[in-house]
Amino acid sequence: MDYLRTMMGAPQGGVQPTGAETVERLVDRAQSSTLLDDRRDAVRGLKSLSKKYRLEVGTQAMDCLIKVLEVDRGDAEIIGLALDTLCNVMSDEPTEEEESIPEHLQNGDLGANFTEIYIKDPEHVSLLLSLLEEYDFHVRWPTVKLLTILLTNKGKGIQDCILVSPMGVSKLMDLLSDSREIIRNDALLLLIQLTKGNANIQKIVAFENAFERLLDIISDEGNSDGGIVVEDCLLLLLNLLKNNSSNQNFFKEGSYIHRITPYFDLNSDPQRSQGGWSAQKVTNLHLMLQLVRTMVSPNNAQQQTASCQRALNQCGLLQKLCSILMASGVPADVLTETINTVSEAIRGNPPNQEYFASVLAPSNPPRPAIVVLLMSMVNEKQPFVLRCAVLYCFQSFLYKNEVGQSQIVQTLLPTTADVNTITAGQLLCGGLFSSDSLSNWFAAVAMLHAILENTTQKEQLLRVQLATSLGNPPVSLLQQCCNILAQGGKLQTRIGLLMLMCGWLVDCPIAVTHFLSNTANVPFLISQVIATESEEQELIVQGLCTFLIGICLLYNDDQSETFTKVSLKQVIEDRIGLERFTDKLSQILKNESYTRAAKKPNLHYKQSSEVIFDYAFTRIFKSLENEVLKCISIDEKSPEYKKKLASLKEHENIVDQYKELIKEQDAKLSEARAEVTTLHARHTESARQIEELQNTVQQLKDQNALLKVQKGKIDFKIH
Repeated sequence: MDYLRTMMGAPQGGVQPTGAETVERLVDRAQSSTLLDDRRDAVRGLKSLSKKYRLEVGTQAMDCLIKVLEVDRGDAEIIGLALDTLCNVMSDEPTEEEESIPEHLQNGDLGANFTEIYIKDPEHVSLLLSLLEEYDFHVRWPTVKLLTILLTNKGKGIQDCILVSPMGVSKLMDLLSDSREIIRNDALLLLIQLTKGNANIQKIVAFENAFERLLDIISDEGNSDGGIVVEDCLLLLLNLLKNNSSNQNFFKEGSYIHRITPYFDLNSDPQRSQGGWSAQKVTNLHLMLQLVRTMVSPNNAQQQTASCQRALNQCGLLQKLCSILMASGVPADVLTETINTVSEAIRGNPPNQEYFASVLAPSNPPRPAIVVLLMSMVNEKQPFVLRCAVLYCFQSFLYKNEVGQSQIVQTLLPTTADVNTITAGQLLCGGLFSSDSLSNWFAAVAMLHAILENTTQKEQLLRVQLATSLGNPPVSLLQQCCNILAQGGKLQTRIGLLMLMCGWLVDCPIAVTHFLSNTANVPFLISQVIATESEEQELIVQGLCTFLIGICLLYNDDQSETFTKVSLKQVIEDRIGLERFTDKLSQILKNESYTRAAKKPNLHYKQSSEVIFDYAFTRIFKSLENEVLKCISIDEKSPEYKKKLASLKEHENIVDQYKELIKEQDAKLSEARAEVTTLHARHTESARQIEELQNTVQQLKDQNALLKVQKGKIDFKIH
């Protein structure tokens, strides 16, 4: 601080100037001094005070510092000092030196306020972009840091300024080619902030060869074994690709998917052979998997997703992902994300689903990957998020895959295969009747997807017979589900079974007949619906029971002697009532868990208690709720319905008559219009002919007059 004392002079009367007074004098010196050295010392003084007296420097010195950047461009040292001072003023990172600031400017408001003042004139941002052209380290590096801070504080405003600045994005992209790693690495942080939530900037950055440059840096840094720089590159790639179909298509068409394939090659991984995964490697691989998921996300356009899925298979990336699934020593969170990635890589894509079905685990004897994964799903000792990922993978394998559904259902049917062989069907049944309620839910939902929108497999599943106890006859799988439901049990068990039975009976009258053939099933469901439970969880069960009864009515083909469509409807009206039926059914839609499950097909839960509804079930419910209500509220044999139907038909007949009348009038109107057009054409032609005749008459009159004059002249000469 000696140079400050020298510049400001000794205090008079021993009174020390306040921070604000010191800042004011330094600002005055920086503005009024004609010597560059004096201005430089003044700015150096402002920098030294900018952390402790941030508010004072920001409010008094902002314009002065901007002026220095504009005027003293030729001196790298003063420019660097001014930029460092602005960085300290704009940054909201807490420092020990900073004095207490007013309460209304705390919580990050101060940096945002100063940033807003700075960018009021977009030329100030252009000024910083122009400074990037300076190669001097003491100018370029603080400029990069300042732009990053500004973007952090007011991203949208800075993005808009950079967009309108000529070659603004190009100047920022050129920083990735800087040979000084600290500038290049900080440029990555800048670009991460720049590309957040702005599709236009994302596209410009991508077309500035960003993919090539970033993948080169990742490769140079050691791929997944690289450090924090690899992580930053991957975060920037995710910003460029997420929800940006144009960039995704550019990435795919540029064969960059092929370039990321080596990231997942663990065979030659020295760390893996030593049995260790660093925290940074786990983070890097996690981001690399998210990068792949971004390309094949179900949220993307279907055609875009299918194209990327095909590319994953063709370049061998899907095979490498499946190898990670079956590898040993992979950390649980990496394995979970890999399962989710494989799920979306195969979802709705027959060739990829077929390949996945052929993957075998390296066990003795070799087992299908599907079986190994299901073993984890129904094992309550496995991590919860891993079990959720396995269910999502199983659902994705069966999505729009009738062949896969048939293969799974076949493992549930009686067979002559080796009894010692563990099958998917055995695991699903074991999970369905396990003592672990979460396993019950997982297995029920998995079985639901094995028959989803597939009437043939729903009918095949009716053939499944289970041996309950020694000496007792076997019971059908459907009836065993009803028996377990009647025993009560935990919430997830009951909800899982009810969703399975609802999906099973939808659009399958034979299954409805089987269900109704047991006279105890309908009375049990009705008893659940009319129970006076008021807990939120029990209201869900009551709503599902109501929906199941409605499905039995909707798909009842009168093959059941006990409950025909008419008799079942009468029972519902007598025992439940239409108003209560509607109210109980509406409880499902009102539940927050239903809303959350309906958003995305993947299971994004943090705790097992959050698992209530399945995405596919929410789609079934949404499509059939109105149909069920309509079916229960209309009595086709009642006089009121017949009267209403007759009135509707009469109304339709009247409408048809009016339509016919309008059609006739329209035809006549068309004829009249055609006639008017013809008459108009004739009139035009007649007018043209009249005009021509008038012109001819006038010409004849003129010729006649001329002849008369000529005749008069001739007569005059003769006489």
